[in-house]
Amino acid sequence: MNNNKYNEDSVLNIDNVGKLKASGYIPRTIKAEIANNLTFKLRNNEPIFKGFFGYDDSVIPKIQNALLAQHDFVLLGQRGQGKTKLIRSLTELLDPFTPIIRGSELNDDPLNPISAFGKKQVASFGDDTEIEWVKAEMRFTEKLATPDISVADLIGEIDPIKVAEGRYLSNEEVLHFGLIPRSNRNIFAINELPDLAERIQVGLFNILEERDFQIRSFKFLIPIDLLFVATANPEDYTSRGRIITPLKDRFRAQIRTHYPFDLKTEIQIMDQFAVITTPDGIEFRQLGFIKNIIAEFTQLLRKSPSVNQHSGVSVRLTLSNLETAASNAIRRAIINNETKTSVRISDLNCLIDSTLGKVELETFDNDETEIIIKTLHNAILHVFKDSIPPELVGPIVALFDNGLVMDCADDLDNSHYIKILNDYPEIKKAVVHVIKSMNPGTTFSPDTTDELNEFSSEAASCMEFILEGLHLIKRLNKNFFGTNFVYTTRHADLKFNR
Repeated sequence: MNNNKYNEDSVLNIDNVGKLKASGYIPRTIKAEIANNLTFKLRNNEPIFKGFFGYDDSVIPKIQNALLAQHDFVLLGQRGQGKTKLIRSLTELLDPFTPIIRGSELNDDPLNPISAFGKKQVASFGDDTEIEWVKAEMRFTEKLATPDISVADLIGEIDPIKVAEGRYLSNEEVLHFGLIPRSNRNIFAINELPDLAERIQVGLFNILEERDFQIRSFKFLIPIDLLFVATANPEDYTSRGRIITPLKDRFRAQIRTHYPFDLKTEIQIMDQFAVITTPDGIEFRQLGFIKNIIAEFTQLLRKSPSVNQHSGVSVRLTLSNLETAASNAIRRAIINNETKTSVRISDLNCLIDSTLGKVELETFDNDETEIIIKTLHNAILHVFKDSIPPELVGPIVALFDNGLVMDCADDLDNSHYIKILNDYPEIKKAVVHVIKSMNPGTTFSPDTTDELNEFSSEAASCMEFILEGLHLIKRLNKNFFGTNFVYTTRHADLKFNR
């Protein structure tokens, strides 16, 4: 029997135990429920764990194995690897609606109650026992492990008021249940498991293995039914003293998550989750090479010996860096009263501050900023070498050798760059090449000023990209004047009176 058949329409008229029995409902554990629904999805090639990139051949098959084996499991991974999002996605494998005895604190199955309350209801009212239906998304309980969590929070405590009312201490009704018992027939998740105090970890032993629990000196044999999942940093999880070995043994599966292995996956995540909001009247135009630079920047940080790799470099860094750079581009458009804007190389200076707060550097000196800038330059250089053919470089360098000097800044409007393109076809040719390479199928061929103006934000961004790339391959000089910078020939030290 597939309990997945119960939908919003079918459950409206099933409001007591008798009608539930007549509908053909069969009790089953939450792990069996998930395994059955996963089996159905796999057989029908339905998508499972949508919105994850780079995990199809690594993490997701291992989670599916754990669920089919009906195992509790722990996800081990550094920050920003989607562990929490993964465990929250498990609700997709639950039945759309699940019946419980109305008013039950432990989500009692109407045909198999475990609490004193549920048993009394069925004993008193039989088939007339009222039931209610719980949606799948309400069957997920999550707790962040912190040192101040108590046994009472997770498992429960003797309620002195109930004792004072005359109930015996051996009576279950004296209990105030914690999060875990109240998650009966639910998915229960603990984030950062090693942060739990040892005495709390000990309290989880019976729940994970025997599925009962003990409060103080009283053992209540209540068969809790749940899927128990946890997340942890690998370094903490493998550190002696952070996690008790018997607790590790009770998780039947340990699954490693990871950061994106390649640039393509990093960009897919960026496209899916970065949020860029523009004011009315301004169009933000995304450029492929800018996304490549930001993604490459993150990937280089993950390989850098100057970065604490045990701490990790979160995917959230990639997202926040793109959003920060885009915000600077949008701010420029607002100030300059422009209707189109794109991220430029000069906007990427904002990434220094947004990055420093998200990575841990292995340095005791005051060179944190220098490390970030150097890594960013390397990212630009890598992308530049893949974007500009050598035959386009020489004519541009020749212009500067003949005296061309070019100002750039993150506050200059697009028209400043369009004027230069109209005056120097050698630069325009390279800009057109970059725009076309990053936008396959575009018909952009700026023979007229109007067409060039239509792509003004992209053209300004591409020009800065080309000039910065030429500087990084040591074909142009770059001089700074406050927040502005000037590109010049490398064959002369030009003096500026500014």
